Amino acid sequence: MQSNIKMKFMPKKIILIAGVVFVLAILVRLFSFTPELVSFSGPTMGTTYTVKFYTNENMDSAWQYKDDVDAVLVRINELMSTYDPQSELSRFNKAAINTDVMVSTDLAYVVDQALMISKMSNGEYDVTVGPLVNLWGFGPGKKTDTVPSVREIAIAQQNVGFSAIKLTGQTLAKTKDIYIDLSSIAKGYGVDAVAQKLEQLGIESYLVEVGGEIVSKGVKPDGEPWRVAVESPNGGHSVVQKVVELADVAIATSGDYRNYFERNGVRYSHTINPKTGKPITHRLVSVTVIEKSATLADGFATAITVLGPEKGLAFAENNGLAVYMLVKEDLGFVEQYSKAFEPYLSAQ
Repeated sequence: MQSNIKMKFMPKKIILIAGVVFVLAILVRLFSFTPELVSFSGPTMGTTYTVKFYTNENMDSAWQYKDDVDAVLVRINELMSTYDPQSELSRFNKAAINTDVMVSTDLAYVVDQALMISKMSNGEYDVTVGPLVNLWGFGPGKKTDTVPSVREIAIAQQNVGFSAIKLTGQTLAKTKDIYIDLSSIAKGYGVDAVAQKLEQLGIESYLVEVGGEIVSKGVKPDGEPWRVAVESPNGGHSVVQKVVELADVAIATSGDYRNYFERNGVRYSHTINPKTGKPITHRLVSVTVIEKSATLADGFATAITVLGPEKGLAFAENNGLAVYMLVKEDLGFVEQYSKAFEPYLSAQ
């Protein structure tokens, strides 16, 4: 029995024309695409963040990524804030001595990096400096702008000492009643975490900043690198001291010219030396560090700020760190920098 159904086929010429049109449509889209600079910001960690990146042809709506960035920063705050009594870090700080506490991989990593810097600086940077920071009114709670007594400082120092922290994998413990404060390094980690999220989303050229700590990736569409300004202590955000070109690196600046209080004509910085139990008093007012990660750049910048100009520069040279410092003299600020920072001096 013969079927009456007739199969219809498109002529080869029409198929060829359709294929050519399809290919041309793809080529038009590729060659007509113009990268767009997207920028958004918001509050986080007691400061603000800013994200800038260039779109690519695979993105539908670049603005939707703000929710992803916010989620990353909210999580880090929930893990590492001393201002949140329910954060993972706060729960550890309240835990009993010699009690093993399982923590997230994020918190374990940041504590590990902070312990490494504490050891490298022989404890002049100490991740357990929190009791002294709180005593001087620079931590959670009401700021009183009062100078503590010698006795109060001595008591707080008894609960300072990074060697009391025991970190094994994701298990944290303490051998005395210490209080970890990650304010010197957590913002840097926040920058790194946001950068990692952007890369997961397929973004290839970006700049991420949290509270002055920055990481960059790639170059701009015209091939130019990202340029970052190091601010002058004289004018804050409005006066530029140095411009640095960045490519796939992080930069962090630590200084004592913003967060401080004055009492009886004496200025007390928020940067506390754990060895003396008091705010730093040397002439080093600003430290900028360029590193492979914002976590390390943030921590090293604080460590060198505590060490001071002479010991800080020696620390930078001994460890091959790219460091730029501003030291206050009678007639203004004097620049000092390590050998590893010299390649970054050419930007205008």
